Amino acid sequence: IDKVTDGLQIQIVDEQNRPMFDVGSALVKPYMRDILREIGGALRDIENVVTLSGHTDATPYGSGDRGYSNWELSADRANASRRELVAGGMPDNKLLRLQGMAASDPLDMDNPAGAINRRISITVMTREAEERIRQSFNNPPPMASALPTAPAPATAPAAASANGRPSIVPNLASQVSQPVPVPAAPPTR
Repeated sequence: IDKVTDGLQIQIVDEQNRPMFDVGSALVKPYMRDILREIGGALRDIENVVTLSGHTDATPYGSGDRGYSNWELSADRANASRRELVAGGMPDNKLLRLQGMAASDPLDMDNPAGAINRRISITVMTREAEERIRQSFNNPPPMASALPTAPAPATAPAAASANGRPSIVPNLASQVSQPVPVPAAPPTR
């Protein structure tokens, strides 16, 4: 257990340094399942929310670019661990965030491909960290604010989007011509 900025972080490592997961697998090892269920029971009785992060070693998984990669695998590991925590008694609504970290945060920095890096991290959040994360859910940073908006054509005012800001897409309705009627085909005999 380590004290981190957001609260208390639990990294599960047994005395034999066995991994929580086999290479390329999101199935929790049986010995780790028992540990996660015990932790789930303990988390039931605390008031704080938790976050789960799944991790992989640095060995590339699958095709990487276009298919299932370490990013998906690490998220699946976090979700498999969530199921075990819930089976142990942790209320599902105690989970604030679940994320896949791939190999971006190795436990053993000297051996990024080491089995010990295939794990999850559980963080018991401080109230301040919980509030900060909840605020980010309700007030995401504006995505388009850094993009310049295109000026509206002189013939049409800028269209307002649902949030009241001008749209970068001009009002095209005023620029569309009326449909041209097509003459009926002569009857066939």
